[in-house]
Order: sequence, then C-alpha cells, then structure tokens
Amino acid sequence: MDQRSGQKRAVEFLYPPIDPFDQRVIDVGDGHRVYLEQCGNPEGIPVIVFHGGPGGGCSPAMRRYFDPRAFRIVLFDQRGCGRSRPHASVTANTTWHLVQDVETIRTALGIDRFIGFGGSWGATLALIYAITHPDRVMHLVLRGVFLATRAELTWFYGGGAGAFFPDLWSRFVDVIPEAERGDLIAAYHRRLFSGNLVEETRFGRIWANWENALASIQNEGALGESPSDYARAFARLENHYFQNAGFLESDGWILRERKRIEHIPATIVQGRYDMICPPHSAWTLARGWAACELRMVPLAGHALSEPGISEALVRVMDGLRRD
Repeated sequence: MDQRSGQKRAVEFLYPPIDPFDQRVIDVGDGHRVYLEQCGNPEGIPVIVFHGGPGGGCSPAMRRYFDPRAFRIVLFDQRGCGRSRPHASVTANTTWHLVQDVETIRTALGIDRFIGFGGSWGATLALIYAITHPDRVMHLVLRGVFLATRAELTWFYGGGAGAFFPDLWSRFVDVIPEAERGDLIAAYHRRLFSGNLVEETRFGRIWANWENALASIQNEGALGESPSDYARAFARLENHYFQNAGFLESDGWILRERKRIEHIPATIVQGRYDMICPPHSAWTLARGWAACELRMVPLAGHALSEPGISEALVRVMDGLRRD
C-alpha cells in the first residue's frame, strides 16, 4: 500500500469534520494565555485531548476520532504553541504548569471527570495528570507511549533510531561540531536558545524534520520541511522539556507512581514499528496493570494518522460511548 492510499483508508475510519461550538483563550497565569475549543455534544461524555510534542499543538483532525453525538470533545494548545501565547516561550513552562492548566480548563468548563486521550508526549502528560488527579479521570486512551525516561531519549537522540535511518540521522548530527555530539539535546539547546532568530529557526527545522521523517511507517526517506514558526516553537519546547528530563523528580517516575492509577481503566494503542516511541514503553506500562489493555497494531509506526492507528483509536472510543 502506498502512502496516499494509506491516508485515504485512514480517513474512512474517522468521523466527518466538525466545527467547534466554543472557542476561547483563557488566562492561566504566569503571562500565558491558552487556547481551547469544544466540539461535539455539550451534554456528552467529556474527553480532553492531550496533544504531542511538547509543542505540537492541536489540530482540527484530532476532533475526528470521536462520535460527535456521544462525546464533548475538548482540545487545547499547551503553553507556548499553537494558538496559545506567548509563542515559543519556555518561561513558566514545565510539566507541572501544564498539569495545572488542565485543572484550570476542567474547572472553567465545569467538568467533573473525563476521558484522557493522548499520544506520544500527550500520553505522558495524560498519565502524569492522572497520577496527580486520579479522581478526575474515568478512562485513559493512550497512543505511542512515551514515559519521559533517559533510555527513551537516548534511543531517539543518541543513535538508536539513527541506526535504522543512517542517512537521515547524519543530517541531524552533521550540523553539530564533533566535539558536541556526545549530548545532542544539549548541543541543540544552545542553538535553539541562542537569541539569533535565524539560527533558532534553522536548527528548529532540522530538529522537527528528524522527528517528522520517522513518524510514519510509510516514510520514503525524505525530510519534509516544517513551516518556520511551527518548527521553531516545536523544537524549542520539546528540547526544553527533554533537556530537563520532563521536569520529573526522578528517572522512571511514571512507572514508579503507576500504582496511583491502577484502578483507572486504560487502553493503549501502539504501533509495532514505532521508531520514535518503541513498543517497549507501552508494554512495560501495561504489564501488571490489570485494568489496562494493550492493543499492538501491526505494520504501524508512530503517527496518529497511520491507518491502523486511526482505526484502532476510533474503535476504542466507539466502545466507550453510552449507547
């Protein structure tokens, strides 16, 4: 199956495009204003969508995984990205600020409990929110699990994934002087926060393109070119979080604190050939969690838009409707 036919099949599994019934920007403090929107059924089951990155932002396509008759769908752009402002800012921008933002949104919308839906970094944030507010989450639907561990970052920025894509990896590495290649996250951090907009944008594009190129199993080896504003914000925020190990107090924190959420039902949809967030993290998270179901999707990578991933996620959400 070529990439175009795969994208067409993925669309067949999704619900038709819908428009929001509510769009607003809310002041969450610290000089940050966060964009949020609601669509679907105002009286439906609340779902809060956690986008990836950090720094990816939400998109209209994310509304289409949910039956709009059954769900009240809430999307928001995390601090510093998408339509939230200030753009690309890392000031007062940590995991714990984002967790508090979710609480601010939940309270502002009058939501008691909700389904947390997130992939990649979105899965990370959904898990951390649930661990700290377990009484507010009725179900977790996770995709492409990332646990914010040192091993995962070493895999993607230390040459693990690069062993499978040596041509693309060389483009990511070769722009960094050899003496700095022992810590590529730190090397990129110096350039993404240099204060030189041209340099920050250039290295932001290279950072974003490395990840984008590996997102889909249908990748043909070409590096797509991200828009400059998006790439700079995405790269700065993602690098900021990774430079600080997700702002978690210790490596492996999510797994150690999993006991706080083991009563919450969870469903994980994981691509078997996910090169960005390999299946080991999803398998480790699910192992021993009786209320958690791991659905491994064959011949699928990381992207939300992968046909097998899209189909599996729609099936999961359809199973959570109140028919």
